[in-house]
Amino acid sequence: MLSVEPIKAFQDNYIWLVTTNEGSIVIDPGESKEIINLIDENKIDLKGILVTHHHFDHTSGIVNLLKKGEVDIYGPKNNISEINKRVKGLDHINIIGIDFEVIEIPGHTLDHIAFYSFNNNNPILFCGDTLFAGGCGRVFEGSFEQMFNSIKKLSKLPLHTKIYCGHEYTLSNLKFALEVDSENKDLKEEYQKVSKLIGLNIPTLPSDLEKEFKVNPFLRCDEKQIKDKINSKFSISGNEFDTFTALRKWKDNF
Repeated sequence: MLSVEPIKAFQDNYIWLVTTNEGSIVIDPGESKEIINLIDENKIDLKGILVTHHHFDHTSGIVNLLKKGEVDIYGPKNNISEINKRVKGLDHINIIGIDFEVIEIPGHTLDHIAFYSFNNNNPILFCGDTLFAGGCGRVFEGSFEQMFNSIKKLSKLPLHTKIYCGHEYTLSNLKFALEVDSENKDLKEEYQKVSKLIGLNIPTLPSDLEKEFKVNPFLRCDEKQIKDKINSKFSISGNEFDTFTALRKWKDNF
């Protein structure tokens, strides 16, 4: 048995609670209150914490969680001293019966990693703030080239991979995507579906890679309609990377 449940944090963060019959882990605990409540009510047996990058809204709950008991904390090399299991790209870990591969995906931050599990042909990806439903993360510490390469790396995973990202940004991402690709029928339908979910206060995640290839312009910078839109708006007639860079800069100011 495997379950993945969202725990809302701050305004739009998601902490992911993953449970098997061997216990539970949490991914990117920016807050701790609800997780501690679940521990105190004996609803979860916390076995570990996975961290995708160092930003406070993904790590601030760690200290209080450690007060409930020592657990292994897996994360990249960064300034979060509580991480006691440092991992890097291509490392493999096993926790609560799940085998995860670590994928290095810098761009949003230099230390950013993802945790990927093939999970008996039901692949799951925890990608923090790199690939979002309908979009991708801002480039803060890294370069546009790093972010481009990270997105390309994730795009090579199986199409049925479920994508668990760190924020509920889907509606705003799709609104921007419609500016880029206004005649995309799949995108229009997804926007309407997501609008209804948001109105009912239902999470729009996880997404999956097959859907993202239909609606996410950042995965489609090699397609003519995306390149033509970028060229018409910015007079940039370049390769896939140039298109991606212009698209990300446009989104930054959207």
